Order: sequence, then structure tokens, then C-alpha cells
Amino acid sequence: MRIGFYQFSPVFGDVEANRGKIAEVLKGAQADLLVLPELATSGYLFTGREEVEALAEPIPGPTTEFLQQIARESGMHIVIGLPERSGDALYNSAALVGPQGVVAHYRKAHLFYEEKLYFQPGDTDFPICKVRDAKVGLLICYDHMFPEASRTLALQGVQLIVHPSNLVMPGKGQFTSSVRALENRVFWALANRWGTEERGDRRLQYTGESQIVAPDGSLLVEAPSEGDALRIVEIDPSQALDKHVTKLNDLFEDRRPDLYEL
Repeated sequence: MRIGFYQFSPVFGDVEANRGKIAEVLKGAQADLLVLPELATSGYLFTGREEVEALAEPIPGPTTEFLQQIARESGMHIVIGLPERSGDALYNSAALVGPQGVVAHYRKAHLFYEEKLYFQPGDTDFPICKVRDAKVGLLICYDHMFPEASRTLALQGVQLIVHPSNLVMPGKGQFTSSVRALENRVFWALANRWGTEERGDRRLQYTGESQIVAPDGSLLVEAPSEGDALRIVEIDPSQALDKHVTKLNDLFEDRRPDLYEL
């Protein structure tokens, strides 16, 4: 199975330009599953709820339909982060889109910093879906700080966790990607953005360094801290079915939930 990410720097507020850039790059990509960053259509540094309302869209909606066309032509599945509008509610969401449309839809459970001013936290279970021969789970950015989220997915048989992000704390999300992959023996695909957003007196610097991690915690492929990057790697999802760290130690069989309070 070929999985990858496209790291880029979305232009704030210019949905058409961001979609156009995605279309141009994905046109030549040869992958079964490709992951894009968090809020890849809109940009991240909102200054008020009215900006989110103007840029948000339903799922399914224009962006997922646009990606469905790419998926039909290429045969790949695509994960994208975007602001979602559902009635009066706004969510920081991700959608997994294939040739037949939206396969999975996730609303970010753990909101980071000023996201809490604009979005509602997701209140549904973490979605799981099948892409080719792999069971895939979705998380978004700050979710990586909560080991319960990835463990919940892994205990349900997920072999690959996809992770659209807008990371701003250097090294932190990249470090936990390896840890979460290792402690759950799953593949992890982090698609981060890079660049700087400056709006008024506010500024955010994104860390780039998107990466794909193997179940043993080793780095399979990575992007630089700055610059657009398309990276694709071949994986064997069945490797994530083996939870052994030694002949006598299985990470899941050795768990002691009778002792845990979560």
C-alpha cells in the first residue's frame, strides 16, 4: 500500500487558490492514500467567528466533491482538514474522500487554544474505515497529546492513523507521532503545514516536518521544516497487526486495565 502526505502553506481565506494548489500537486501523485494538513482550504489564524462562518462548508460539500473528482481520476483516497458548518455549529473537521465520495468524517475532539473561541468540540466516536487492506483512523493536530485517542483507535484494530495538523510547537507533534506509533504498534501519517501567518498584530509560525512513522517508531519518510513537500512511501499494513515487542511481550495482551483509571 502506498501512503503519503502533501505539506504546503495554505493562503488564508483563499479557498480556490488552496484547492488549485492541491489539484496541481495531486494530479501526478501515485498513492493509495494521501493526507493533507489541518484547515488546508481556509488557513488557520482566524481573527473572529465571522471569518470561520464565511470559510466553513458542509461535509459533504464543495471541497469533498472537488476531491472526489481527483480521487475518481487517480484511484487514490485523500484526507483533508477543513472548517465545517453544520447548522449553526462550526467544527474543525477532517474528511477522508474516495472515488465514491466521503468515506469517513471526523470532528476534532480536543480544541487547541483559540480554536475554543470559534469551534465546537467533536462529540462522536473516532471514525474507522477501510482503505485498500488497511483499517484507518483519523485524528487532528492537538489530539496527538491525548494517548487515549490513539489507543482507542488501536484497540479497535486500526493499522494506520492519519493526522492532519497545523503544529506550532517545534518538535512536539513530530516526537509524539513516533511515540504514539510505537506504543500502539501502528503506522502514523502526520501531514503538517509550514510557513508563517500574520494577521494584524498576531503571528504564527508552523513547524513543517511532516512524517510517516512505522509501528516500531522508526521514521520512514519526512519533509523539511520549510517548503512544500510531497512524500509517498510503500508500507505493509499487516505489520501493524503484530503487537509483540519480544517473544513474551504483546503490548495489548500485557495491558492491565484492571489497574488503570482513565
